[in-house]
Amino acid sequence: MLIRKLNAEEQPPLHLLLLADPSLSLVEAYLKRGQCFVAEVENCIIGVYVLLQTRPETVELVNIAVDENQQSKGIGKQLVYHAIQNARLLGAKTIEVGTGNSSVGQLALYQKCGFRITGIDRDFFIRHYSEEIVENGIKVVDMIRLSLDI
Repeated sequence: MLIRKLNAEEQPPLHLLLLADPSLSLVEAYLKRGQCFVAEVENCIIGVYVLLQTRPETVELVNIAVDENQQSKGIGKQLVYHAIQNARLLGAKTIEVGTGNSSVGQLALYQKCGFRITGIDRDFFIRHYSEEIVENGIKVVDMIRLSLDI
């Protein structure tokens, strides 16, 4: 598997990005401001993440997704570790990530990679998404914020 920065002339893999964030307008907005990286096997993109500088010395992993047929193979963990490496290269001292209150697998993944819960953005998904989101049978309402000092 090769993880690389998306080339300027390439179209981002929206089908994957929308797995992690169902708002096309939000995805398009942070793609303009962030750096998009893709994971590919045999020239087929199977994963993606986007890093966004949010404050001095702080970047946020604003989107990370793996093709549904490729999940549970450790690809997400490799993408997170790659994002941490790139955050360091950007001069960041902290990398942050946020996920839905119902994202049990993602919360486990981030904590296995060393992230710690730093807060809850109450009603985030109610304020920023017009459509109701349900995941794992749970209504997505709050964003759980995590960070890692690097």
